[in-house]
Amino acid sequence: MHSFEIKTKIKFGEGSLKALQEIQDKKILIITDPFMVESKAIDKILVNLKEGSYEVFSDIVPDPPIETVVSGIEIFKEVNPDVLIALGGGSAIDASKAIMDFSKKILKTNDIEFIAIPTTSGTGSEVTSFSVITDKQKGTKYPLVSDDLLPNVAILDPELVKTVPNFITADTGMDVLTHAIEAYVSTEANDFSDALAEKAIKLVFKYLLRAYKDGNDIEAREKMHNASCLAGMAFNQTSLGINHSIAHVLGGKFHVPHGRTNSILLPHVIEYNADIVGYTNTKYSMAANKYAQISMLLGLNTSNVRMGVKNLVNEIKKLQKEMNMVTNLSQCKVNISDLSSVENEIAILAINDGCTKTNPRVPTEKDIIDILNKIK
Repeated sequence: MHSFEIKTKIKFGEGSLKALQEIQDKKILIITDPFMVESKAIDKILVNLKEGSYEVFSDIVPDPPIETVVSGIEIFKEVNPDVLIALGGGSAIDASKAIMDFSKKILKTNDIEFIAIPTTSGTGSEVTSFSVITDKQKGTKYPLVSDDLLPNVAILDPELVKTVPNFITADTGMDVLTHAIEAYVSTEANDFSDALAEKAIKLVFKYLLRAYKDGNDIEAREKMHNASCLAGMAFNQTSLGINHSIAHVLGGKFHVPHGRTNSILLPHVIEYNADIVGYTNTKYSMAANKYAQISMLLGLNTSNVRMGVKNLVNEIKKLQKEMNMVTNLSQCKVNISDLSSVENEIAILAINDGCTKTNPRVPTEKDIIDILNKIK
């Protein structure tokens, strides 16, 4: 038995930040990163709030460490807000989720409205019950998973992503694509999640390159923002797969941006999951058939399943090339001998990652190491 529900109310499109004007006579805590304050992007939020009704905690860094969450809990205690606004990319929203959840448990309070406002079109964190926190000492990322982490409201205003640099647009856009494709072939996929994933995939292939080439293309920005949210809704239902399992470990150990790591892995994970070598033309894996369906959806040549899988991989590589993206870890300044020396540990951690449970093919340690060897 499956079930589908979405707790988060989504406000989207140009001008959707005006929804903040509905907050009246409430104490507000805004959690964000220093860049949002320095670049004055936060002013687009503050202009919609009553003067003096808010406090700002802007210490969020990429891959938020446990220490940052602890500092945030201290501020939360002092402010004792009625409304929590998370403003930023996945790191700011993830940290806000953890700060809010722990603070609620410590302070025994439940009546807090949680509003997530993403400023990158990437993680879909504004509609997911996941948060990833980093233990810097151990070089490990810990996923928190609970429906208590879901924001009450997500505001998707494309105005906030117009100034995102093109290389970050590329990284985060490929993260969206990975979310959607992994949700589509997950062992928990269903008709409802498939509908969301298919739409996200189509939007990425239609609008990501446009957003990359011209940040002021407001239609492309809006469509990528929507795609990110749709993909988030899909994988919140189905979880992900080994693309993310391996990316989580590599991100914790080598600090390559998450979307970039996902992008590097994606063609190789598709080839591994499809396993088209091991099948006859009449009996392909579920994953191979679904990858071929994506090709059909994109209007690529899918005269047979094998061709469909190959053309999807080629289309992804073409998109990467058009956005000048790196395709291996050497290009990310990762020391390959360092990588080789910990490949067994990476394989074990990836297999134990929560996302591996819903991967369409059950991987061995050797399988993970084989994939690592292909992305060196």
